[in-house]
Amino acid sequence: MPREYTLHSTHEPSHRIDFKAELNEQQYAAVVSPPGQSLVIAGAGSGKTRTLTYRVAWLLDNGVQPESILLLTFTNKAAREMQERVQALVSLDASRIWGGTFHSIGNRLLRYNAERLGYRKGFSIMDREDQKDLLETVIGASGIDTTSYRFPKAEVLGDIFSLADNTLCDLKEIIDSRYPYFDRVAEGILKLRKLYQDKKRETNCMDFDDLLALTVQLLEENEDLLERYRRQFEFILVDEYQDTNSLQCRMVELLTGPQGNLMVVGDDAQSIYSWRGADVSNILNFVEHWPRARTHKIEVNYRSVPEVLNLANAAIAMNRGQIPKNLQPARESRGMLPALVSLDNSSAQAAFVAQRILELQDEGCDLNDIAILYRAHFHSMEIQMELTQRGIPFQITSGLRFFEQAHIKDVAAFMKFAVNRQDEVSFMRMVRLCDGIGNVSAYKLWNDWLQTEAAKSETMPTSFSEVLLPFKVPKKAKATWEQFAYTLDELIDKEGKAVPPAIMIRSIVEGVYEDYMKAKFKNYEQRQQDLEQLSNFSDRFTDALEFLSQLSLLSGVDTDNKPDQQAQDRDAVTLTTGHQAKGLEWKVVFAVWLADGMFPHKRAIDEGGDTALEEERRLFYVTVTRAKDELYLTYPVINHQARDGDIMMRPSRFITDLPKDLVEEWKVRSGW
Repeated sequence: MPREYTLHSTHEPSHRIDFKAELNEQQYAAVVSPPGQSLVIAGAGSGKTRTLTYRVAWLLDNGVQPESILLLTFTNKAAREMQERVQALVSLDASRIWGGTFHSIGNRLLRYNAERLGYRKGFSIMDREDQKDLLETVIGASGIDTTSYRFPKAEVLGDIFSLADNTLCDLKEIIDSRYPYFDRVAEGILKLRKLYQDKKRETNCMDFDDLLALTVQLLEENEDLLERYRRQFEFILVDEYQDTNSLQCRMVELLTGPQGNLMVVGDDAQSIYSWRGADVSNILNFVEHWPRARTHKIEVNYRSVPEVLNLANAAIAMNRGQIPKNLQPARESRGMLPALVSLDNSSAQAAFVAQRILELQDEGCDLNDIAILYRAHFHSMEIQMELTQRGIPFQITSGLRFFEQAHIKDVAAFMKFAVNRQDEVSFMRMVRLCDGIGNVSAYKLWNDWLQTEAAKSETMPTSFSEVLLPFKVPKKAKATWEQFAYTLDELIDKEGKAVPPAIMIRSIVEGVYEDYMKAKFKNYEQRQQDLEQLSNFSDRFTDALEFLSQLSLLSGVDTDNKPDQQAQDRDAVTLTTGHQAKGLEWKVVFAVWLADGMFPHKRAIDEGGDTALEEERRLFYVTVTRAKDELYLTYPVINHQARDGDIMMRPSRFITDLPKDLVEEWKVRSGW
């Protein structure tokens, strides 16, 4: 056994920073925590980043060398901002700190040691597009039959492999639990993963997940390197620990070692990303895993008024799996309870939100300070329409405007062609959805179509399949081409007239598009919900042309104003999901569609059990804690857009669980 010997620092604290004056009592206790392991539970709006920044400054001020500090974050922006804040506090060069995302730190470690894993120096890192291209190459050379059954596209394969890597789960287990509709081709997927891994080494390329998975492999297989990095990183700090997955947690555990100095900061009440691999048990079981760890709670909230915090505390208290905390307000009361607003239907809900926004604007509230938050993107559809009609500018950070999304436009292309046989754009978009049909094949098919009597006639054909099936298509496309042709038949009746739009949409989705979505999109279920909502919405139209005209008008409004082009200072209401809203704040928040089956999601109620419902409740907690001054909780009593006709909606259990004195009920009546 080697003898332990400690070199004492000759560094004298600079005393440039009055830590006690700059921090509240709870923050200060965490910042000056002695060496060892520490869990810092920082509630919403409590100054988490400030605490972490001052912790780094405290270490530097007490003689720890910058290169001995490892700061792990989830975005490079967060790491940069913290290093910049630290630099403003201390005289040492803060750029020497090892700060960055898990992936960027993994990259640095692998750059020095790639040869130990069979890679060469100068390996390339593939982005998502590069990964997709390489996977397509591997699929093409694999000899696997991808035509007899809808095989996952390269992008979806990449997502399946990624989830297995980040959760440290067996690939077959991931397919069974998350992608059961690919069970028929599971053997091919398993084979492709091995071929893909071999191809990456052959081409000296790594994908993003390799930066973590191979770093863990490197440390597990090379004790000398593990010891070297444990000695180098004297203090390890991890931000947003509630969002770590199993692979990231393992990487932290390896680098820290049993005796290392580790501080993790996070909030278990804001763990909402299990669908992409995050594991809330990492933070809930931290003290169990590190028995000597100290726990610090930071519970003073600087964001929200007391009324909002009281509601948030009551909401999250219902979760069993949590580290108890009680947010305390630093702000004074404004005398307004969160509003609980039940509306007759979804149209009335949209009208209420729009009217109240205009009133708030008249009262001097900037539109930038207002957000509409929802559980799923399709919840915003009617609200987008209402805001557009009233001329209220809005920006969407949960995705494209509803009617501009690819899957909406794909389905609309079928409908447009069915009523307008000269629509080349819709025909080209439609046929390219078939396996094996690209631009050249699609253009040839279009020319073939133009030569038919069906295309030239002024009357609608009574059967598209009779015309289309004789066309020559690539062998790979034959099966989907047949289904495609028969689906078009379902869009017209025996007299050659277009059927109602709701029937059209359901025929398209069930006939060809559902299988296409499963294979093409990694967020298939979300897109399926969007199309269900579109179908339900279309029930109010009997004429397909009228519906398509409305669709085109709504998708054509302000189309140059895409989210990535929006100026930060543009005065516009923000529409986004609760997931996307995490880390943001607004003076006024409208939380909409708070009905059981919508929020919480129906799948969480029916299939997810307590674990899924608790995550849904955490998402509700995140949603309401985005509000600084005013909070509106709304839901429709009747859903006119349900597939099975009008149904009564029950208010979300997250609302009914709240004490009645925490909200003010608003009774909204029609003024016409």
